[in-house]
Amino acid sequence: MIWHSYISGFVAYLKLEKSLSVHSVNAYKCDITKLAEFIEESHPGLQPGNISLLDMQEFLKWIYSSGLSARSQMRLISGIRAFFHYLLLENVVDSDPTELLESPRIGRKLPDFLRLDEIEKILAAIDMSKPEGTRNHCMIEVLYACGLRVSELISLRISDLMFNEGFIRITGKGNKQRIVPIGDRAMHLVENYMKFVRSHQDIKKGNEDIVFLNRRGSKLTREMIFTIIKQTTTLAGIHKKISPHTFRHSFATHLVEGGADLRAIQEMLGHESITTTEIYTHLDREYLRAEVISHHPLYQKKK
Repeated sequence: MIWHSYISGFVAYLKLEKSLSVHSVNAYKCDITKLAEFIEESHPGLQPGNISLLDMQEFLKWIYSSGLSARSQMRLISGIRAFFHYLLLENVVDSDPTELLESPRIGRKLPDFLRLDEIEKILAAIDMSKPEGTRNHCMIEVLYACGLRVSELISLRISDLMFNEGFIRITGKGNKQRIVPIGDRAMHLVENYMKFVRSHQDIKKGNEDIVFLNRRGSKLTREMIFTIIKQTTTLAGIHKKISPHTFRHSFATHLVEGGADLRAIQEMLGHESITTTEIYTHLDREYLRAEVISHHPLYQKKK
């Protein structure tokens, strides 16, 4: 494939200059590979520097006909735009053919979240008589208490625990670091896990500083966290579609409902843009109704 060298250069750029995770780099690579396959099939021999807006519009029709959802199309187009931005920087192209490309319109989906009683029910369903139960209880508590992404949870290091100050240091997307508060209850659970479970494990070389370990003393995988949460929520009798990210959504939603400043929530979540955080301003209907009744002058009883 004639595009191989361009894709390899783009991957190197994402890793070295943008400091993206392996997961993100692979997603971008997959996006560009789809474009390359389409060009090879429909316009054999066409180089990236000669692609036009018309070619990109044909590509959009092609991915639409494949049955890809509007949201997936949006993500794919975003990846391709990043690719052409890279080609502009490298002087491979003179102009960006995606600049005037119209993306599919999608409605903004409100994230699922859990009520506090549901979170407590999930935690109560964990078998604390087993070492992995102590670990799992601790991990779910930290996910919710600190609003972490699953990748941030499994990468949390002992050297990132700043318990004397009541904070943990998180390395998020793009290798950017932020400081997040952690409550006394979550700190206590981490300390218990470290003292009564982790300290008795044979730790694999290279994992000495990782907080949460599997039974073999190695760093946990994303897939393992998903499995643990799915099994635990099933035991708790919670029938919502729940993932590790649901606890991050719940963290943000409950802070908004409690009146926390949106900028502070943005900082804690590690969002680059405040518009990403604004999605959490949705409120429980009963909570909103109670707030209106309590504070709107038309609802106040006449004395």
